[in-house]
Amino acid sequence: MTTTTGLTGLAGELQWLDATAQAELARRGEVTPVELVEAAIDRIERLNPALNAVVTPAFDLALDAAREVGGSPFAGVPFLLKDLAVEWAGVRFTEGSAFLGDLVSRHDQELVVRLRRAGLVLLGKTNTPEFGLLPTCEPALFGPARNPWDLSRTTGGSSGGSAAAVAAGLVPMAHANDLGGSIRFPASCCGLFGLKPTRARNPLGPAYGEVLAGMAVEHALTRSVRDSAALLDATAGLDLGDPYPAPPRRRPFLREVGADPGRLRIAWSATAADGVPVHPDCLAALGDAARLCAGLGHELVERDLPGLTPAVGVAIGTAWRAAVAWIVAYWARRRGREPRDGELEPLTRVWWEEGRRLPAADYLLALDDLRAFARVVARFFARERIDAWLTPTLSEPPVPLGEIVSTPDWPLRAAERSRGFVGFPAVVANITGAPAMSVPLWWNPAGLPVGIHFLGRFGDEATLLRLASQLEQARPWAGRWPVPGPG
Repeated sequence: MTTTTGLTGLAGELQWLDATAQAELARRGEVTPVELVEAAIDRIERLNPALNAVVTPAFDLALDAAREVGGSPFAGVPFLLKDLAVEWAGVRFTEGSAFLGDLVSRHDQELVVRLRRAGLVLLGKTNTPEFGLLPTCEPALFGPARNPWDLSRTTGGSSGGSAAAVAAGLVPMAHANDLGGSIRFPASCCGLFGLKPTRARNPLGPAYGEVLAGMAVEHALTRSVRDSAALLDATAGLDLGDPYPAPPRRRPFLREVGADPGRLRIAWSATAADGVPVHPDCLAALGDAARLCAGLGHELVERDLPGLTPAVGVAIGTAWRAAVAWIVAYWARRRGREPRDGELEPLTRVWWEEGRRLPAADYLLALDDLRAFARVVARFFARERIDAWLTPTLSEPPVPLGEIVSTPDWPLRAAERSRGFVGFPAVVANITGAPAMSVPLWWNPAGLPVGIHFLGRFGDEATLLRLASQLEQARPWAGRWPVPGPG
């Protein structure tokens, strides 16, 4: 593959290849798994000081694994785990919180087992906000992850460290999870493809059966659509003891890549929730995407999403505070004590205290309201014969670091500022369990990515992947990298 003799030269040549291409080079014997991993380590050591994307390196474990990797779909491809929800035995696990700062995991999550089985080599853990609670990645414990397109801007959150690592080419793809947009927000901010799968498509065990009534899902941030599809093929499926399965796929997801999506009926809306103003760049990106889809032969109809009433907003807030109370209680039980002063960030502490004062009945009533809303959305898709609902992913381009951060004197500051950033209801995909994706189709005049969001039908990743692949071919983004980039 290369005539360079230095590792940095090889690392640079591999930097811009997706995971499928790197795996193919290894299969053909043009590079070894160890060389792939060593090249990724080289990139991390050179570029991560500017990005702060990787917070817990595990390079010795990675090199050992690379020497033993077998012939799997992604044999030898370097990969990073987000430091949230997914445990890796023997490696520090913090979830971005000082409360967990010295914790070392004692078990592997099932997802980690499946990632290894696919041949991926885990190099370490990526930065995340405390307990993944914010749409930015600026934890007090580690400091902010920085966007490779502009180091003064947010990566989005909560999978911000993973997004920065993939966008800068440290690794070709990285683990991410999503409870309200945490795959899709950083995909938008960092110019990546971010697919949020259907509820229960990937396993959450053994630590969890479900999280917040099925709202949380696991997957990854990728450069290419084919990587996302192939990875989902490798990890999806019911685990022993799971409370319920996702609807079965008709065929491997990778076979949807390049398949003709047919003429889809795509609804679109420029209206953000609660009257949040939408930045002109996001409206421009939406208009561009609608024209692109229409030019590809799809039917575009303007429709606002029904059912987003104030009562649904209250239910989301109630469920969220209950979830924070559960998170802290879960870790308090694991650690044998409650958090001490200074071990939780100001906003987390407020939400924790509010959540543990909630009556259990209020939480269950909130779930009833959210499930009723999910039925409204499902009937809307069926009645209007909608294949996908199109909006901007975010209501603003990536904001400057420091804007979505709380202080002891203003603990709700980050929550209040977030509303103007995440004005479009990405959480609908989590409430309904439906798949959704952010697609990198547009960059603003300042060179910042502005993602485009598609909400699909429940269980129908196939349509989204076919559409994403068609968009990727029509408007290729593989050659768009941060220039001059970090380092």
